[in-house]
Amino acid sequence: MFLKCDITGFNVDKRALPLIKANAVVSVVAFLIAIVAALLVLLTRWQVVHLLPVDWYYRILTLHGLVALVVWIVFWEMAGLYFGSTVVLNARQVSPATGWLAFVLMVVGTALVAFAVLTGRADVLFTSYPPLKAQPVHYLGIILFAVGALIVCGLFIANVMVAKKEKTYGDGPLPLFSFGLLTAVILAVGTLLAGAAIYVPTFLWSLGLIDSVDSLVYRLVFWGFGHSAQQVNVAAMISIWYLGAFLAVGGTSINEKVSRTAFLFYLIGINLASAHHLLVDPIPSPSWKVVNTSYFMYLAVLASMIHAFAVPSAIEVAQRRKGFTKGLFDWLKNCPWENPAFVSVFLAIVIFGFIGGITGVINGMEQTNMIIHNTIALPGHFKGTVVGGTTLTFMGATYYLIPLIFRKKISMYGVAKAVPWTFAIGIVLLSAGLSTLGYLGVPRRHWDITFSGGPFTYTYPPIADIFWVVAVLGGTIAFLGALAWCLVVVVSVFFGEPVRGKQDMQLTMSSPPPPDTERHDSRYVAPGTFALTIVFMIAFLIFVTLNWGWLSIMWEVK
Repeated sequence: MFLKCDITGFNVDKRALPLIKANAVVSVVAFLIAIVAALLVLLTRWQVVHLLPVDWYYRILTLHGLVALVVWIVFWEMAGLYFGSTVVLNARQVSPATGWLAFVLMVVGTALVAFAVLTGRADVLFTSYPPLKAQPVHYLGIILFAVGALIVCGLFIANVMVAKKEKTYGDGPLPLFSFGLLTAVILAVGTLLAGAAIYVPTFLWSLGLIDSVDSLVYRLVFWGFGHSAQQVNVAAMISIWYLGAFLAVGGTSINEKVSRTAFLFYLIGINLASAHHLLVDPIPSPSWKVVNTSYFMYLAVLASMIHAFAVPSAIEVAQRRKGFTKGLFDWLKNCPWENPAFVSVFLAIVIFGFIGGITGVINGMEQTNMIIHNTIALPGHFKGTVVGGTTLTFMGATYYLIPLIFRKKISMYGVAKAVPWTFAIGIVLLSAGLSTLGYLGVPRRHWDITFSGGPFTYTYPPIADIFWVVAVLGGTIAFLGALAWCLVVVVSVFFGEPVRGKQDMQLTMSSPPPPDTERHDSRYVAPGTFALTIVFMIAFLIFVTLNWGWLSIMWEVK
């Protein structure tokens, strides 16, 4: 049942490998669909091209939202859950047959949703707010997909319990990577239950079995699913950051207890960020809105700040123990920049922090949210979190899955090394362009932002034209980088040379660095990371100050 990995030394359950591979392959197919849809949407939003007619624009926008935010990421996470609960723990896969049942449910659910959307049966966007109504097949597909994902979450917990009982990973606590995935699973269970609480009655409504679904109640419950799903991604993404730091340079958290506590903070506070979608809704009270978008949400912000310091500091400490100790950034200069998996993780940390994190706090605050609520700045924020953070992280981690799970060498290695830089540059430009356009008042989702043919029109400041070019240029660059990644993965998996042992590994597989024999003041164990943190805090304070300034001049009281 087990085979010994000659690269990592793990005992690998052979029954888990096909489940990892199947989910990973479907995720790549979904990613390809998502990026094609994204480019079509972007070229339609840009009024110079205005590519798609109005009906197909909303159709493709619905497809993009569902496939990019849910299907691609969740299938990849399912592969990660199997990997993190069996391979990393030297554990057996509990009930592989149940895993295959979950996979079939998710694939069938995805196919039903795609059929409904592409045939015009579900032009309701990702959120599908009532009174917009899709045909029953759409909601059925979503429910089947969610049930499959919920089953995999249950299998992950069962695998971990069996591994603990059989002491496959020793007597200590779960490895930090698996602990982070456990956090993601707990968040996922709550997220999926919230989805069931609103999609089941909506499905019954579409069948005509109940008369209506209250639109405000729908919005309230939906965001317990819609936004919380992205918090699952955050927990999974950060788990991979810790794993990537270890694989690339042998880095481990300088204080695992603090890192684990930060994951627990996510369980307490991160889903409260969903409240920012409801700040203009009449159901929640003003006090509820203020409390949820400030004091409670800051627990999640604190957790992210801890991880944002812990992962780079793990890299820095490992590098310094290897002798890279000159000045503040000799450790950074000598990181394995030829390793595309490491580059992906590092760039994801930077983008997620400086773009996704800072804009996320602005979006999440009750007052400053009013500047950009329902503008195209919101997709700009998504590009810094779900794309520049989670997607780039998963793309990089796939480079390790290819040799370790598929046992193939990475084909076109030069292209593979260029992908993270290309994709990251494109996403930064795209996010910056969309965010700025949002501050200039460009709305979300609208097919025609000039409102031509309507009772009124609107002319944007001339500088908006420049930022549309920035956004489209960035989106095109990111699309090419993503397309190149898909090509590398497909060629590697299906046509790549086999990996016969460590000698065929193209990526860094570091051992823990030598112990530190010198005495240090604990405050300065990672001075370079501390300096980078100060830079981040300055950028954060500048942007927050600007937003409060802009807010103060929006409504002039006379």
